[in-house]
Amino acid sequence: MPSRAPGGRPRAGAGAVATAVALTVALFLSISLPSAAAASPPLPIALDRDFVGNLSAPTLAPGASGTLTFTVSNPLSGPIAGVNVTLDVYAFNGFPGNDTSTLPVAGAPVLTTPSTSGAYANLSAGTLSPKGVYEGSVGVATSSSTPSGAFAVRVALSFSLASNGTVYRLESRGWFSDATWEAATELPNGSATLNLSVLGVSGVLPETAVFVATTSWDWVLGGLLAVAIVLVGAGAWVYFRKGPGSTSGTR
Repeated sequence: MPSRAPGGRPRAGAGAVATAVALTVALFLSISLPSAAAASPPLPIALDRDFVGNLSAPTLAPGASGTLTFTVSNPLSGPIAGVNVTLDVYAFNGFPGNDTSTLPVAGAPVLTTPSTSGAYANLSAGTLSPKGVYEGSVGVATSSSTPSGAFAVRVALSFSLASNGTVYRLESRGWFSDATWEAATELPNGSATLNLSVLGVSGVLPETAVFVATTSWDWVLGGLLAVAIVLVGAGAWVYFRKGPGSTSGTR
């Protein structure tokens, strides 16, 4: 007979946890998202360089608030200007039940800054010198009606080279439709690639997830689900960043 969590609900075993994580990955990959549009061919940046990192999103009870933190680094040899970070809560995977959907979802967490509050937040990091680092954060607020589950947060970064004004934009997996992502990351023979021209961006970023939980066991499972979503969101960034670099075409 299965053990029971506080309140009398049957406690999920290791098999259930593994199944939930697998379903989360599969369901988030199947969400249809709008494609990012590019006015001109992108300018590639080597993926072995970290621009956005240390993404840390909170696990919250309904009605609670927390903080999502991140860093923006300049790994280039010259200063970058007009550095802007966009964070956007874009998809939801409910628990229990694995009810997956794109936003809007009633009661979804909102991202807060001193001047804004909503599903997305834009933050300016100004100008960063070579090896300069910007430590950023946004508040995350839930309501008593926020459903339990993982809320995926996609990330975008834009900046220009201070030397000549050349503009770059990098985005995470959540900004692209399944069809666009598949066309950019898989060759006809099934092997992996990364075509930034197809994606219409200068590079790929990782992303994160906010988990909302109502019980102590949900918090444990929530951590596993959030990790799964982060790995899905990282996508080609994780696979290709250790390589010799990227090009605007396939590699």
